[in-house]
Amino acid sequence: MATIRHDWTLAQVQALFAKPLNDLLFEAQSVHRQHFAPNQVQISRLLSIKTGACPEDCKYCPQSARYHTGLEAEQLVEVEKVLAEARAAQAAGASRFCMGAAWRHPRERDMPYVLKMVREVKAMGMETCMTLGMLSAEQAQALAQAGLDYYNHNLDTSPEFYGEIISTRNYDDRLNTIDNVRKAGMKVCSGGILGMGEQAQDRAELLRQLANLETHPESVPINMLVKVAGTPMADQPDLDPIEFVRAIAVARIMMPASHVRLSAGRENMSDELQAMCFFAGANSIFYGCKLLTTANPRENDDMALFARLGIEPEAGQPAHLEQLQPVLPTPQDELFYDAAQ
Repeated sequence: MATIRHDWTLAQVQALFAKPLNDLLFEAQSVHRQHFAPNQVQISRLLSIKTGACPEDCKYCPQSARYHTGLEAEQLVEVEKVLAEARAAQAAGASRFCMGAAWRHPRERDMPYVLKMVREVKAMGMETCMTLGMLSAEQAQALAQAGLDYYNHNLDTSPEFYGEIISTRNYDDRLNTIDNVRKAGMKVCSGGILGMGEQAQDRAELLRQLANLETHPESVPINMLVKVAGTPMADQPDLDPIEFVRAIAVARIMMPASHVRLSAGRENMSDELQAMCFFAGANSIFYGCKLLTTANPRENDDMALFARLGIEPEAGQPAHLEQLQPVLPTPQDELFYDAAQ
């Protein structure tokens, strides 16, 4: 069984990144199989419960009030509308419902509504996750008491590169929120964004920061930058897809028991690239045609890809997957063969 470590050095992480790709993927897949079913992927649905007008200056984000992206700001969504979306997500096969608000931090006047959302979604039998910006210890405790399972707060990048993309909060602010979440007894969802102009060393340092936390994040979203017109990163050069696959594999090796989520940017990924990411150890996705404000593959596209790869949702098949089977190849069709022979 792969050892759970919290003492990685930067040189050790860089050595993983430098391995021949086949060796790296073999090691990552071997570690993955020690902790997870190899052909199951956890499915989450993400809903924006408050969109735009964020005071932060994250250079990648279309929700910042500082950039002109054409995004229309919206107030906090009514609780009943959130519950309707959660019911639809559950019917489509999602096991976790994630709610995101474009805030620097929650205001006290908003907390009763947020807490009610958590309680009601939790009562449906779904896992709950929220991302609301920075949290005080008291706010984290309130969310935990309402039944929130996960709190998302990404580190985004390395401490050294962080100042190049955000100036309105610092790295320690992010670490403090993660600490408040842990102390409240909730699980942590924390990862980063690749392709923002960072160096290979920054990608290695991001994963080292996550893996050297006292407890690994239970969920580690690895995002590919979605370039949005009007943001400072709209014209950022594309990251080499192989480097993205390497980051997925290294995250799997360093955090063996965490779900590694293939997150934002999937809309622009080929099926082949996604398949490589799953082989590298990704075993979680956001499901649905929209991630907060950016596009995501449609549910049927994901289910078609899953069927081609022999992957099933971790919590069981979505109710509508059977409807897709007549138009998809089955393992008996000539497109498939027994690779074990």
